[in-house]
Amino acid sequence: MGVIQEFRDFAMRGNVVDLAIGVIMGAAFAPIVSTLVENIIMPPIGYMMAGVDFSSLAVTLPTPTDDGVLIKYGVFLNALIKFVITAFAIFLLVKAINRMKKTAPAAAAAEPTPSEVYLKEIRDALVMRK
Repeated sequence: MGVIQEFRDFAMRGNVVDLAIGVIMGAAFAPIVSTLVENIIMPPIGYMMAGVDFSSLAVTLPTPTDDGVLIKYGVFLNALIKFVITAFAIFLLVKAINRMKKTAPAAAAAEPTPSEVYLKEIRDALVMRK
């Protein structure tokens, strides 16, 4: 088997395709969460904290020059909040999907193949002999 054939077999596995779909959906979901956090969730939190905008929070370390070095921990707080909200949204999505799987009607049992029917008959005949 050639390398190209092996790669094709690998790429066509269900897990790889599922992962690719998950990555694409995650990339599409990211702007929605960013907008939700920046425009809906963060303004009330900033308001409750006396108008503090987290993205502007920083500590200035003195340096020999006049500029100083900024440690922008507010940007980190925004990223952390976005992560928690994203993780929670994905949790709710997975929970809803699992709930739908449980409530989905069970698939009807497939008809046995002719070979399965013959094997059952042989099994039953052997049991009757004993």
